[in-house]
Amino acid sequence: MVGFTPSKSEKPTMTASLTALAAELTQRAEIGPEDVLALRRLVWHDGGVNTAEADTLMALNSACPVRSPEWIDYFVEVMCDHVIHQQQPTGYVDDAKAQWLMQAIDHDGKVDSLAELELLVKVLETANSVPQALKAYALMQIEAAVVTGEGPTRKTGLMVGNGLLDKGAINDTEVELLRRVIYAQAGDGHYIVSRDEAELLFRLKDANLNAGHSAQWPDLFVKAIANHMMAHAAYQPLTREEQQNLDAYAADTSVSVLRFASRVFGHRTPDARLSKTVLDNSVSDDAAAMADAVVTHAERTWLDARIDADGAQDVLETQLLNFIRREQQEKSRYSA
Repeated sequence: MVGFTPSKSEKPTMTASLTALAAELTQRAEIGPEDVLALRRLVWHDGGVNTAEADTLMALNSACPVRSPEWIDYFVEVMCDHVIHQQQPTGYVDDAKAQWLMQAIDHDGKVDSLAELELLVKVLETANSVPQALKAYALMQIEAAVVTGEGPTRKTGLMVGNGLLDKGAINDTEVELLRRVIYAQAGDGHYIVSRDEAELLFRLKDANLNAGHSAQWPDLFVKAIANHMMAHAAYQPLTREEQQNLDAYAADTSVSVLRFASRVFGHRTPDARLSKTVLDNSVSDDAAAMADAVVTHAERTWLDARIDADGAQDVLETQLLNFIRREQQEKSRYSA
């Protein structure tokens, strides 16, 4: 239906039809595959998703506890389009859209459905840039599910290893969501694990020590913390403001290229997390990566404090230290 533009006389009819269908589904408290097809026809009638339509779909997701798998796919697809692509510059989520999304899916500080949590993660993976508050909100939802044992990622009676999944345990779904959020292209760090994210992973580890957990959890913890301490990023995506300026330049050929580039990028300061050394243009990216791989005194002090927090070095912390040691030895051999 994308690309079809209804006449002015058809639009009120489609709006009324969407309202009537939403009322019927709310009364039934269930969304089936055939309902999703009907919603696709009504919402995509003009190739976009306006705020009223997005509000209607959000309300439906909350009002219908029984949802088909097709609904989750559709809900995430249509909401991503609304949040990411229905403003300029496309691909950049502004503060207003981020706040709208968080308020729409928040229920007393919690996200109730896996569809809403999947939507949050998909926005982070798809958008070029989002406000950091949105990524922090997504991580907070996963942490709350692990610590409390309740939330959209939990199922009654779920087993992990030889024991019940309880408070503090991390299941496969949560590990995968954590991995996707932490390494999403949008948000803090751009593939580099930030200090806040590293602190979160340590909190989850400490809460998880005496509980069953996913077999994938140790690998995520060790490699993500090592990433925080040693990783290098050669690419820094444009900010929303820079993209706006770039779009304006593309529409105005009278602007000097050199003057435009100076105005957009001339005063840009590299993110301190992405490089521990001040590098000029003559230094190769390989050299920059080698410099960033060195664990600084400040980083080691932070890590020692985290390891000493509970008075003992646990198995995962030992695995982490061994991994960092092997990585540094490999870098040393490479640079020799």
